[in-house]
Amino acid sequence: MDRIDEMQAFVAVAEAGTFVAAARRLGRSPAGLTRAVAALEDRLGTRLFTRTTRVVALTDAGRRYLGPCRDVLREVAALESNAATERREALGSLVVTASVVFGRLHVLPIVAEYLQRHASVDVRMVLADEVVPLVDAGIDVGVRIAHLPDSTLKAIRVGSVRRAVYASPAYLAAHGAPARPADLARHACLAFSGPGQPPERWSFGRGKARTAAAIAPRLVVNLAEPAIDAAVAGLGITRVLSYMVDHLVRAGALRPVLQSYEPPPIPVHVVYPAGRHLPLRTRLFVDLAVESLRRKFAGAE
Repeated sequence: MDRIDEMQAFVAVAEAGTFVAAARRLGRSPAGLTRAVAALEDRLGTRLFTRTTRVVALTDAGRRYLGPCRDVLREVAALESNAATERREALGSLVVTASVVFGRLHVLPIVAEYLQRHASVDVRMVLADEVVPLVDAGIDVGVRIAHLPDSTLKAIRVGSVRRAVYASPAYLAAHGAPARPADLARHACLAFSGPGQPPERWSFGRGKARTAAAIAPRLVVNLAEPAIDAAVAGLGITRVLSYMVDHLVRAGALRPVLQSYEPPPIPVHVVYPAGRHLPLRTRLFVDLAVESLRRKFAGAE
């Protein structure tokens, strides 16, 4: 028999004074309450009531047990109430992860809107260019730019980004635009040595028609932002993911080159641990992130 059920029966009988009155209050049968209290007494190894034909009275052990028993039942009721409230209202803390630049440019605005909508939720952002394991790190939602392996995570594709080559209008006016990847050997290149990206070789092409262009970079950095800044300043040509510079292209500070040689787009996913009961705070953030990111990146599919 359920321990909480036994404790509820005990408290009801103690407060009502009889099994019949307690059963009426709980909407149960007197026999059912009698069995519940007897099971509780057997488990505790002590008598909680003295019983006569007319009255039920607490024993000394019953009086000592009654207060703590009420406290436990109040705590259980509070926990159930909080859980029910969380199903109706977003509460608690949410942890979100993304790569550094993507997180700053595209996830942070989503987080800001989410915080404005849901005043009872706090958010912690974990920005890292290496893959952070969601479950092991206690993370609720991630944005991944990659072809995802099979996993226990739930993934929603929201669009794609491109790995592309860019230069400033001033640089192109002074040096011309490369017509094919091999032409990069005659240009000043600004290389970003990111994960899995050797700075001396840039890969191009689609499907089986892939090619790699050897470059002699004039500048190598381990972060994308300095390479982008150098390209905007007219120091050379750089190659980064499109989401990092879309705003600069729209502003006319950079222009894409070698577009016909770009490799296939890279998918963008919103990921979260799979489960039957997703907290409301997580579900609301996922919905907002999917809607917002699809507006920006679904067109690149």
